[in-house]
Amino acid sequence: MRSKIQNGEFQEGHLIPKEVELAALFQVSRPTVRQAVQELVNQGYLEKRKRRGTIVTSRKISQEFTHVIESYNKEMNSKGLTTATQVLSFRSEQASAEVQAALGLDHGAKVYRLERLRFANEQPVVWVTSFVPFRPLPKLGQVDFTQQSLYTELAKAQHKIVRVRRKLEVMAADESTSVMLHIAVNAPIFYFHTWGATVSGEIFEYSVAKYRGDINSFQFEINQRS
Repeated sequence: MRSKIQNGEFQEGHLIPKEVELAALFQVSRPTVRQAVQELVNQGYLEKRKRRGTIVTSRKISQEFTHVIESYNKEMNSKGLTTATQVLSFRSEQASAEVQAALGLDHGAKVYRLERLRFANEQPVVWVTSFVPFRPLPKLGQVDFTQQSLYTELAKAQHKIVRVRRKLEVMAADESTSVMLHIAVNAPIFYFHTWGATVSGEIFEYSVAKYRGDINSFQFEINQRS
């Protein structure tokens, strides 16, 4: 049933076949069909409507952060989606070679490492790990990032992010990503690297983010060079 939704055979906004028809189509019992339908409802593929039936829902979230600097919550709320953030870990540590190079730090410098799982309408959407320099932000460790935006806190500390550069790859989900994002192992994910710069041009944020491929799409705005 999921495959038929994904390939468009069961079309968005349309009713799925009746329970007895699905049982005959897949040669299974009606209780098995009922269980499968409920699982797809739980995953967001289907929605039960009173006095109408079960319809195929629109599952793609159009992400605009590729050309707009805006907080995750603000962007999702503007689309009518409810959001939540789970902080998986937040600590200071010595920067790895990758993070050190990304932020232009000296060898041995410390950074904050903020790992978050972000939800829309109770579904996990993105698993993101962010790094920012430790030394200029001694009080950042006191912030509750289940409620607060990283970019807002950086702006409060006079390190507002005004320009970003992003690198996009398409990858297959490994086991840990599968568990975090509630997707199958080897399911496609969008893998973003982000470098956030202040008005002075200093890179003050580096993050890696894994977006579910099944419920996200991305908008890009391209201008012709003069």
